[in-house]
Amino acid sequence: MNLKVDAYFSKAKKWKEEIEQLRSIVLECPVTEELKWGNPCYTYEDINIVLIHVFKEYAALLFFKGALMKDPKGLLIQQTENTQAARQLRFTTVSEISKLKTTIKTYVKEAIAVEKAGLKVEFKTAAEFAVPEEFQIKLKQEPALKKAFEALTPGRQKAYLLHFSAAKQVKTRESRVEKAIPQILDGKGLDD
Repeated sequence: MNLKVDAYFSKAKKWKEEIEQLRSIVLECPVTEELKWGNPCYTYEDINIVLIHVFKEYAALLFFKGALMKDPKGLLIQQTENTQAARQLRFTTVSEISKLKTTIKTYVKEAIAVEKAGLKVEFKTAAEFAVPEEFQIKLKQEPALKKAFEALTPGRQKAYLLHFSAAKQVKTRESRVEKAIPQILDGKGLDD
C-alpha cells in the first residue's frame, strides 16, 4: 500500500466502498501501487497495468492494454469509439465486485501476461481517422494550412481530427476548425 494512494481513498466520496474493494482485490495480485494522473495506478515492473477511476455513473478498472487481453466473458468495455488500447471493467455496486472477485484477479494477471509477452497495441495512423468535411474545405482553401497540418506530429494531427469530429453540429465543427487554425499554422498541437 502507498501512503499517497491512502490519501486518495480517504478523500473519496463517490463510489468509496466500491473502489476500496477494487483496491483490495487488485493488491492481491503481483502489482505495485502508485498514484498517477490523480488516480490509484497499479504497475508491474514499472509498467502501468490497471488504474482505478470513478465516473458519475460507475467506478472502473481501466486496463491500459485491455484491447490485447483475452475477454472470455465479454466484460471489457471500450470507453469511447476512439479509444484504441484501454478497456474498462465497470461497476455500480459492491456486490457486483464481490461476485467478480476471481474474474477481476484473472484479468489483472492477464494484463500482466500481456506485458510479460511484450505485446504492443497497433494504433491507427492519423491517415486512418476521418477528416471532417469542414476541415477538408479549409485545407483545400488554404494551402499553408494544409502544409502546416501535414508538418504536425501524427499525435497532434489525431488530436485535432478527434476534437473536430467530436462536435455533433456543423456550426460547432466549423467554430472548432476556425479557432484551431492559428495554432496549426504556428505548428502547435491542440493542447500546446
